[in-house]
Amino acid sequence: MTLPSEKPLSGQTALITGGAKRIGRAIALAFAAAGADIAITYRQSRAEADETVADLTALGIAASSHRCDLDEPAEITAAVDRMVAGHKRLDILVNNAGTFASSALEAITPAEWDAMFAANTRGPFLMAQAALPHLRKVRGRILNIGSLGGIQPWATHGHYCTSKAALHMLSQVMAKAWAPEVSVNCLAPGMIVQGEVGAAYQHFAERTPMKRNGTAEDIAAAALFFASGPHFITGQLLAVDGGLGL
Repeated sequence: MTLPSEKPLSGQTALITGGAKRIGRAIALAFAAAGADIAITYRQSRAEADETVADLTALGIAASSHRCDLDEPAEITAAVDRMVAGHKRLDILVNNAGTFASSALEAITPAEWDAMFAANTRGPFLMAQAALPHLRKVRGRILNIGSLGGIQPWATHGHYCTSKAALHMLSQVMAKAWAPEVSVNCLAPGMIVQGEVGAAYQHFAERTPMKRNGTAEDIAAAALFFASGPHFITGQLLAVDGGLGL
């Protein structure tokens, strides 16, 4: 019997959008601990990106950061090209970068609607397109970070929920269109918190069957499963929500 490797991602390189902070940073650290070299993108969080790259290299892997505005197709292509030029390969793309907002449905403006879809659906689509030729060479993987809000309708988050539901469907379309070379899956985090939380977040914890809110590390562990598990698993949407969506 072959035992699982302690470094299942050794020799691979992962690109994580929005990897400077929060969930993206946790995924980057988990993949680095599993042996992967890491590239992250950021838009405004230069200081946080520098700190994350320093923490990643301390784990003994090669790491880099790349400024990229996911609203701009040319910047996406340039960031992928720079990353591959530096790391020589791309095995895993994690589309983590996105945005969140709340508003009464009737108050959402066309500009707000379009901005939400640009960040949460169009950006991941364009990034995956740019990465696809490199991923096909190595039978790579794509992991999109969706949301429980893309499964359940949240009345005051209509544009957010709809954009994430679109990302969930896009993940399945990618999985079917780009098989068998590339596997594509999607995570749907529930209530994820970091640090001290207020009464509102505690309310969600009480509603959750597991009796706590999720952490960035919970999402990172699920991401590592899809990054290192069977390539045969594709087109799946996994809720990481402690049962909140039940």
